[in-house]
Amino acid sequence: MMKGYFENLNYPSYIVLPLAILKILGVGMVLWRKNKWLTEWAYAGFFFDLVLAITAHYFAGHGIFGVSFYGLLVIFPSYFLGKTLRD
Repeated sequence: MMKGYFENLNYPSYIVLPLAILKILGVGMVLWRKNKWLTEWAYAGFFFDLVLAITAHYFAGHGIFGVSFYGLLVIFPSYFLGKTLRD
């Protein structure tokens, strides 16, 4: 099922597993917050992933106002509120 979903968005099917692993590691880094550098990179990874997801949905004909777009709107307050708590 996931293979067909990613191929519908013109992504290769072999990217599913590494992307899932990196997302889990990214959530772990955001919640752990012990290493500032890795936390910044986790947020950057989520930002790039969401921007590329919005682009893929747009070119697949699904529009841009899907879950990826709203995820992008949620990541900014999470980042800036977390940054004020870290500093």
